[in-house]
This record gives sequence, C-alpha cells and structure tokens, in this order.
Amino acid sequence: MADTTVHRSITTEFMKGIVRDNPVFVQVLGMCPVLAVTTSVANGIGMGLATTFVLVFSTLIASTVKGGVPPQVRIPVYAVVIATFVTIADLVLKAFFPPLSASLGPYVPLIVVNCIIMGRVEAFATRNRPGLSLVDALGMGAGFTLSLMVLGAVREILGSGALLGVALFGEGFSPMLVMILPPGAFLTLGVLMAVFNAVKAKNDPVLIRT
Repeated sequence: MADTTVHRSITTEFMKGIVRDNPVFVQVLGMCPVLAVTTSVANGIGMGLATTFVLVFSTLIASTVKGGVPPQVRIPVYAVVIATFVTIADLVLKAFFPPLSASLGPYVPLIVVNCIIMGRVEAFATRNRPGLSLVDALGMGAGFTLSLMVLGAVREILGSGALLGVALFGEGFSPMLVMILPPGAFLTLGVLMAVFNAVKAKNDPVLIRT
C-alpha cells in the first residue's frame, strides 16, 4: 500500500506540470521564448530541452543545499546556480548544435530570467526533498517542452507547409506567412490555450478551481 501511495504521489507530481499546472497554457510563464522561438518544431524542442536541463539541475541543487543557505542571500545564490547551468547549456548548443544555437539566438542565455526556473526553485525545491523536486522539475520541463513543440508544429505547418523541415504539401499549397511572424505566435498561442483549458475543464472541472 505504501509503495502504491508513493507511486501515485510521484505520478501526480510529474503530470501536474504537463496538465494541471502547465507552465505555458495554464500558468502563462516564459512567454518571451514561447512566442519568439516557436517558428519550428526543432526550435521548440531545443529551447524546451535546454530549459528542462537548467530546471532539473537548479532545483536539485537548491533542494539539496536549502538548509545551508541563509535567507538573506537565498535569491542571489540560486541565481548564480541557475546562471551556471544556463551557461553550460548555451556552450553545449554552440559546440554541438551550431544551427540550432543560431536559431535560438539570445533566448538561451535569457533562460536565467525565465520565471519557470526561479518559480519552481522558490515555490517547490526549497520546500521539498531532492527526489520530489526532481520529479516536479521533470514534469514542468516536459510540460514546457511539449507546449513549445505543439506551438511550433502548428506554426511550421501553416507558415511553411513543412514539419521538421520536411515538406507536407504539394506545390499548390500557399503558406500562411503570418504564422511565422509575431502576430501568428500570439494567435496560435491564444487558440491553443483556449482549447487546452476547455478540454481540461471538461475532463476534470475541479482542476480549474484549484
């Protein structure tokens, strides 16, 4: 019975970041990279994985050392930890994935100020044990990455007639160029957000009220 309870707790914490507390469609966090880099699925995956990497290791360290960090310097200490992992992610992308790094531009370094990272560190990692903090970070990272992938897929298909660089339609297809421009990002995000929350409310109305 105890093992089943623990398993359910872990599953609940992980799924929370994908459905109930999805950082993009529910909490509306990290909108700068969400709107700027999702012109393609590849960009969405790259930004999502980079953010997840930073989120996972930052929350693990914050949860592990929380007892030894004085309250007066808590935020600066965690900011330095986050900046360290952002630098690692940025250098890895530049070294091994130069085209992706160029496409993401300054938005990888800007992960340092992403509300999702500091929010999870402050709201969850500093109040829970490392294991549970890891699960929470993985769930939030998965929710963020999946959201960027869906947003990028819609914009790439409608705006370029392709998916992951592979053409999907014939020569007669006329791309909706607005979809790869800023107005298309806002429009797509709004529609997906409305659909996501409508489906979520229909399947479990309690989630909207909690």
